[in-house]
Amino acid sequence: MGTKPQGPTGRFAAIDFETANRQPDSACAVGVVVVSGGRILKRIYELIRPPTREFEFTHVHGLTWSDVRAAPTFDALWPGILARVGAVDFLAAHNAAFDRGVLGGCCAAYGLGPVRHPFVCTVQVARQVWSIYPTKLPDVCARLRISLRHHHAASDAEACARIVMAATAAGWRPAGRGG
Repeated sequence: MGTKPQGPTGRFAAIDFETANRQPDSACAVGVVVVSGGRILKRIYELIRPPTREFEFTHVHGLTWSDVRAAPTFDALWPGILARVGAVDFLAAHNAAFDRGVLGGCCAAYGLGPVRHPFVCTVQVARQVWSIYPTKLPDVCARLRISLRHHHAASDAEACARIVMAATAAGWRPAGRGG
């Protein structure tokens, strides 16, 4: 009683992609935040040169071809990101199906092995733990008082990490880890 809730004992990474267009291999930015023991250990943000110059979502994230044309391609970046992230129990993302699809699309497009980590969706976590509706990232962040620069991959990834951290402090556990 009166003790501070303990953070997760495991290690996870929150991930967010921004895409140039509707193609799943069109990642143009990635943010990754690594958490262990309830603390943020690493923040990674990289611009990515997608396989095409077609930018359909500049109005969403503000990135254009000129911002990423000199950036490395996904296949040049991903192995280094994986090395920096290290071993994790799961990946977290808001609307995880989207980010899992982008990650899978990019890996497939460049002949990289698929990522086999389970994904935790922070949309579902927000609904399960706090009954938050609607569950768009800005809504969840406002409710939990998490700072957000929406559609900036680094900020979105950190917000997802903080949602998982808050849920863990509230007693939530990912499936297969006592929850």
